[in-house]
This record gives sequence, C-alpha cells and structure tokens, in this order.
Amino acid sequence: MLGLGSKLGQVRVAAARCLFPGLQDKLLQVTYGGASQQLRLSSNGARPAARSISWESRRWLHRSVGTSTGPQQKHGTFYEFRTYNIKPGKMADFLSLTEDKIHLRTAISELVGYWFLEFGNMNEVFHIWKYGSYKERTAVRRSLMQEKEWQHDYISKMMPMLNHQISEVTYLVPWAQMHTSSKPGVYELVSYQMVAGGPAVWGKAFQKALSAHDHVGYCKLIGAFHSEFGQLNRVHALWWHEDCDARAAGRHRAHEDVRVVAAVRDSVNYLVSQNNKLLVPTPFSPLQ
Repeated sequence: MLGLGSKLGQVRVAAARCLFPGLQDKLLQVTYGGASQQLRLSSNGARPAARSISWESRRWLHRSVGTSTGPQQKHGTFYEFRTYNIKPGKMADFLSLTEDKIHLRTAISELVGYWFLEFGNMNEVFHIWKYGSYKERTAVRRSLMQEKEWQHDYISKMMPMLNHQISEVTYLVPWAQMHTSSKPGVYELVSYQMVAGGPAVWGKAFQKALSAHDHVGYCKLIGAFHSEFGQLNRVHALWWHEDCDARAAGRHRAHEDVRVVAAVRDSVNYLVSQNNKLLVPTPFSPLQ
C-alpha cells in the first residue's frame, strides 16, 4: 500500500509529464489519496476525461503547470547567449580579428561579456548580448546586414574560422538581477537541465540552492537565466571567481556547509542533468 509521500510523488510526476508537448492527445494517469483519474491532454491543456479529480490534486496541478512567465519577461529585456565553435588552430586569429572589429558591433547594441573557454568544450567562445525587446534585436540584425565594414572586414573573414554557432534566448529568472564584478577574475557558466514547467515549478528550490552558494562568499552570482528559445527547460548560473584556485577552495568549503548541502539536496529533485564551463574574459569583454 502506498504511503502519502509516494502518492504525492505520483501526482507530481504525472503533472510534470503533462508539460511535455510530446504527450499531447495521450492519457495521463493522476493518483491521489487512493483515487485515480485519467486526464486527456489537448492543445488547450489538461482536462478531465471523466469525473473531476480531488480538490487537493487540482490545487497541486494548477500550481505546478501554471505559467512560468515572470516579471522578467513582462518588462521585455532578454539576453542572447551565443556560442561559437572555432576551428582548431584558428582561435588566436579569431580573437585578434574580433578585438579589432568588435567596436562596430557594440556601437549598435549592448555587449554584456565575451569569453573564451578554458575548461569544458574546447575551441569555443561565449558571449552575451542584451536587448530590450525582440523588435530591437530585429532592428540590430538588419542594421548589421547593411553595415558594409562589418560584413566585409569581419563577417567574411570570421565565418571561415567557424565550425558552428549556437544562439539561445534567455531571461533572468524572476528573482535575479544582473551584477558586475568589482575586479578581474574568471567566470563559470553552470547549465542545468530542469524538469518541465519553468520557475513556477522549480523556482523556489533553485533560488534556495543558488543563494546558499552565493552566501558562502567564495564566489559571486552574476546572473541566473532560464531559456526561452533554444534548449528549453534549461537554467544557467553565471558565477565570478577570483581565480581557479579560489574556486576549488570555495567548493571544498561549500561541500562542508550544511546550509548548502540541504539546499542542493532539495533542488536536485527537479534536476535532469547539468554541465559547466570555465570562461576567461577577453580584453574587450565588459565583464572582467
């Protein structure tokens, strides 16, 4: 016989599943308090196939599958993450060319940071651009297409050095703000693949985990973002460290801090996978 914890777990799993587009027009089994109810998913969301589920189940489902749109989306500002994979042996040439011509690009829109990878995927650069709206980004792209110097002196020379490019649109999570570093250092981008549902589902646990690390004091949280276009249900935390050794020492302290351990233990219930990259600022990066 299932205990209450197991039954609640079944409800949560079922509610999470209803958020995946691939499950549309299939039956979803929800179990709570010994009562079972099948829900058929349609393009308009989940609706009962027969009788109504219990009030407690409906309350949990509403909370879990509710909108993930927070105040960050409402004011329009978003951040485009761009990752370029450079052909082996071409990184020095690429960075030299970019440093020489980046002023043509930053004259049109705001560059947040530009890094090359030290650890993680090799031969990559990563940069973040800030936009106030999608209309602004469209106008910027059109302007760049018409900028002859940018196209002739940069794009035509840069493109042969690339293997591929990745673009991802992100918003700050509802509780986060962008920060800057007070002195030069290295950066770590930690990316988390979360269960479906956005901040409405995992937001509190994720905030608690990041805040616990931030409060230990060995690193500084620059920004926390969730994806809008690209790999969905993905969250990124951008951290500043004084150097790699300071990061290693801080990680050791964090692993022994009961507050961090407790917060991480709670957040992993919503985690599918994660990876990280160590980023070194380029000389022309605003974030140093």
